[in-house]
Amino acid sequence: MPRHNPYNLQMEITRLFEQGQSFFATIKVQDWLKQRNENPADYDILFHQKPAPPGSKAVIAVEIELRRKDGQPVDPWLQEQANLHA
Repeated sequence: MPRHNPYNLQMEITRLFEQGQSFFATIKVQDWLKQRNENPADYDILFHQKPAPPGSKAVIAVEIELRRKDGQPVDPWLQEQANLHA
């Protein structure tokens, strides 16, 4: 299994939104879930655009929200990993 940098997902999603390719963001998160042995069909994936933090080179930051379709809480570690950024 390839080694994955946990900082990449949130940055890649933000980049997709900046480039007007937000359609691919959901697919990217689904692939990320599969790599962590999670079933993407169990989750609703929502994106929240926010202004980038001061001092950042980016204009926007996109927060990823995971919601389980069965109503159970999302593992806090998984949610945190989805939104790690450099």
